[in-house]
Amino acid sequence: MSTRIAGIQIPDSQLARAATELVRDTENDLLFHHSRRVFLFGALTGERKQLKYDPELLYIGAMFHDMGLTDAYRSKTDRFEVDGANAARDFLRQYGASEYDIEQVWLGIALHTTPGVPEHLKPNVALVTAGVEMDVLGLAYDDFTPTQRIQVCAAHPREADFKNAIIDAFAGGTIDKPLTTFGNVKADVLELRDPSYKRLNFCQIILGSAWDDVNGAHVHHAGCGHDHTAA
Repeated sequence: MSTRIAGIQIPDSQLARAATELVRDTENDLLFHHSRRVFLFGALTGERKQLKYDPELLYIGAMFHDMGLTDAYRSKTDRFEVDGANAARDFLRQYGASEYDIEQVWLGIALHTTPGVPEHLKPNVALVTAGVEMDVLGLAYDDFTPTQRIQVCAAHPREADFKNAIIDAFAGGTIDKPLTTFGNVKADVLELRDPSYKRLNFCQIILGSAWDDVNGAHVHHAGCGHDHTAA
């Protein structure tokens, strides 16, 4: 059955239906409805900016973008974004998707919490982040009409305390692997939700590295021009 929300057609191919079923069975209501809103806001952004994108691939990227927060797809060592990207990659390969299409979806998911990069890549990558930023952060909120916002949220409601609930979901998916938050926005999540969390500092890692730039950084070799026989 064809479904149109806020003027956006929900993809209804066999691939899209299978993705919907898998995500619906795996994610809770919070993440499922969030993921559908991400697709809709991403697609609306693409229409507004007149970008050429593949709705089916954007749909897969949006629907899988938080799968790495779930028990079924969360790894012990990788960033949750990479877990979700890998889940989408494996799913798409089951349906014979091209490696080019798989890469676009993978990048869209893996980079969706990396500000300043996705918008410079292909639309199918950029629009996943655009949808996430609108739904979670409210970025470009006024670029959507009130009617668009109302219709999207009527079809896929935001919980009364969505802001705190989504932060809790982010924390739940990363609290057991805090090292994966180094250098990304989920460090802010754990700093807020986990009293025991210690944020890693990029400069302290540089300064505390094993390199001895005063005494041991230069590796002598034949022809280097230095007297490597001297004490």
